[in-house]
Amino acid sequence: MVLIPKKERRAVLEHLFKEGVMVVKKDYQACKHIEMEDVPNLHVMMILRSLASRNYLSEIYSWQWHYYTLTNEGIEYLREVLHLPAQVFPSTLTKQRPTRPALSAGESGEGKGKGKGKRWGKNDE
Repeated sequence: MVLIPKKERRAVLEHLFKEGVMVVKKDYQACKHIEMEDVPNLHVMMILRSLASRNYLSEIYSWQWHYYTLTNEGIEYLREVLHLPAQVFPSTLTKQRPTRPALSAGESGEGKGKGKGKRWGKNDE
């Protein structure tokens, strides 16, 4: 059993809610976690494993790395624990807005071809 201080647990939960995803290397001896330098890797592993066992996170394991993503139940749980309003969402669920318009005035779509690509026939070779 691993005893985790409340300060570290809260820091991991806040980071998880802010990002929506988290990656943990399966290394019990690592001193620090790669994303959170002030929290030991073992503590992050145990917190995320506990949340995944309660179906608040979905887990994918590949090549000694655990990949965790928040589920809808996990988002609701973290809102309750961290006392966040319902308008706040993780960054994985917020839509990124482009910095430039999709079609500016000079780009009307003309001169770009018919859109079907080149077709190869017997005589084209």
